[in-house]
Amino acid sequence: MLHVAGLETAYGDSQVLFGMDFDIAAGEVVTMLGRNGMGKTTTVHSIMGIVPPRRGEILFHGTAIHGLPSHRVAMAGVGLVPEGRQIFPNLTVRENLVATAMPPRGDTAPWTLQRVLDLFPALTERLSSMGSQLSGGEQQMLAIGRALMTNPSLLILDEATEGLAPLVRAEIWRVLESLRAQDLSILVIDKNIAALTRFADRHYIVERGRVVWSGDSAQLTADPTLQHRYLGV
Repeated sequence: MLHVAGLETAYGDSQVLFGMDFDIAAGEVVTMLGRNGMGKTTTVHSIMGIVPPRRGEILFHGTAIHGLPSHRVAMAGVGLVPEGRQIFPNLTVRENLVATAMPPRGDTAPWTLQRVLDLFPALTERLSSMGSQLSGGEQQMLAIGRALMTNPSLLILDEATEGLAPLVRAEIWRVLESLRAQDLSILVIDKNIAALTRFADRHYIVERGRVVWSGDSAQLTADPTLQHRYLGV
């Protein structure tokens, strides 16, 4: 579904990505791991067209999307839950959700307002609340719901549970496992290795702007030295 090869991206004279290579298959959950500042968010921004790459290719369903503006990438079927959530603070929960609604793709069941509320019951009683009035956990639920309302075939979550209370983190993991069961392709960036290895198919570790390791959950959990070398503080 997604093929990234030789990706190089820079902010002005400061180069961040030095040849990123990875793939995500249809229906697969993939994680991107690594310490802060190693290029994970820049990779997401390159995919989404927020920061155009200087070199390399990004193919989505076999079509090149590198260099496209963000709205074209979203219309192609890539939904983003950005770091920091970035919901619309001056819109209500309902308005945040319906503002991004797009038609379904193919024969998959469409994401509607009611379906999002069924996934996140806590948002039902907050439909008339402004985005700025929500807790951090409610904002993350809203950010995920907003991305799902675009009816994506690939969902990207940047720092999926950062800064959230344990009970809210558990709810987010439950939701992601539910989406996985519905064969939605997902790319997750997060630091909770224990949770990620429970449901993700494969993992990529990023170091200084390139992938330095890839493998499945069994391989990752079986090698504590690998985690200490690339993921420890």
